[in-house]
Amino acid sequence: MSELSEVEAVALPSLDAPALAELAEFGTEVPIEAGTFLFRAGDEYYDFTVILEGHIEIVRDGADASDPVASHGIGRFLGELHLLTGQRPYLSALVTESGRILRISPAEFRRLMGSKPDLADIIFRSFVARHELLRAGDAAKAIQIIGSRYSPEFMALSAFASRSHLVHSTIDVETHPDVDELLAAMNLGADDMPVVLTQSKVLSRPSTGEFADLLGLTYRPIPDDSFDLVVVGTGPAGLAAAVYGASEGLSTISLDAVAVGGQAGASSRIENYMGFPNGISGEGLTSNAAIQAQRLGAHLNAPCEVVGLDIEHGHTIVQLADGTGIHCRTVIIASGARYQRLPVDELERFEGAGVYYAATALEATSCRGRDVIVVGGGNSAGQAAIYLAQTGSRVAIAIRGHELLHSMSRYLIERIEAHPQIDVLRRTEVRALSGAQHLESVTLEETTTSTRRVVPCAGLFCFIGAEPATAWLGDTVALDDAGFILTDRSLPESVIDGAAFVSRRPLPFETSVPGVFAVGDVRQGSLKRVAAAVGEGSSAVRSVHDYLASIG
Repeated sequence: MSELSEVEAVALPSLDAPALAELAEFGTEVPIEAGTFLFRAGDEYYDFTVILEGHIEIVRDGADASDPVASHGIGRFLGELHLLTGQRPYLSALVTESGRILRISPAEFRRLMGSKPDLADIIFRSFVARHELLRAGDAAKAIQIIGSRYSPEFMALSAFASRSHLVHSTIDVETHPDVDELLAAMNLGADDMPVVLTQSKVLSRPSTGEFADLLGLTYRPIPDDSFDLVVVGTGPAGLAAAVYGASEGLSTISLDAVAVGGQAGASSRIENYMGFPNGISGEGLTSNAAIQAQRLGAHLNAPCEVVGLDIEHGHTIVQLADGTGIHCRTVIIASGARYQRLPVDELERFEGAGVYYAATALEATSCRGRDVIVVGGGNSAGQAAIYLAQTGSRVAIAIRGHELLHSMSRYLIERIEAHPQIDVLRRTEVRALSGAQHLESVTLEETTTSTRRVVPCAGLFCFIGAEPATAWLGDTVALDDAGFILTDRSLPESVIDGAAFVSRRPLPFETSVPGVFAVGDVRQGSLKRVAAAVGEGSSAVRSVHDYLASIG
């Protein structure tokens, strides 16, 4: 047997006798027989499994059984990050040599991860290393997304899979050498795309919600399930709240209508966040935070759209779009803000097919080496422009004003001015879009002279203005005229002196409804920076504790 690489050594540790003895209190020993499966791809869930005797191979259904994805013997354990995320298995575990295993249920596994830090560290580091090895190997073929880079549906599915850090692969039919043969082999046609292939099922033209539901990533109600804290939104503020809520012993669940990470998760690079001197991608930062929250015991589910809050006798029910109600004692609203849409005809037709609201590797690939336009003068626009230029595109930044200084950080402006692939178009607005199946050109107007011109454009990246994501709240909590949530000192005196707060003042980040808090971009007066959002999310958990203590 060849010597393990450094990454493989972390991914495939062998537990010694003292470690196995510690694990024994969490599980049950059961015999295993050669030729049987411990779990199959698509199963509802599976247990954390430690091999005491025998041998087990991880296989991809339909692949050559002589070439397993991984092999495990005595002292090894089965599992990957989806034991924490709740994702259904996408590979199968085949017993190749009879023996015994220690089987630990999901509930006991969470207890183990919270009560045995040394063991938890070994297991967690192994899970992370395995995940990266699987993403780079044949295991990625277990979940395949097939479609055209010019299809908004394909782009949405690919973006969800990427931002959710799924082990998967994509097949772009625009570059595949023989699309007809590929589709015919699966009894599919062009009208079936995009297609999601898994080991247990084939989905034709699924929504991201249907895709997530197949994988087990959406919320699955449990009878009599109630949480201490529900966090609505999984951007930096929401993830910070989930991390601190779970770490301080609160039963915590976080929900997001799109994907974990929020607006920051779609940022190509954040360079002014403390502790990362070389910068970090928004996806990297938020995915690390999500894994941290799940390791500490928080549940994260996306896409799970929250459509309202029902307050009944001091108890809160978070209502989901599918009609499910989640009972909880407190809520932290971190639903953030969304970029405004350009007021131009046919915008919707090109969204996902040339018009984008994020600049990650996925979007950059579709227009690499061609002309693109970034609309907006804030930091997100600047980061996007630099990233797109680095991937080979010629970038024009269109701004309504004359200078970037009032809206963008100095370090970004200096990099933009020095980059030969980036031009700044001042006092310029987009007036029209054109193209067949995909965006091909845009009409720009120089507003001081009303001069219009048509320019080639393979990608229009919009980072203009932010609207708070509060429409789902209705009149449940007090909002300002722009729709941002009012909290603590910004609440009107009529609320502070009203019946809801008759015996106390509102706590920091508390809304007009006791026990309901708001943090991050959705809150009036918040500083629109990642570090500030993280601070608010973590600080709000202290107010949650104070509120829970006050009601007993």
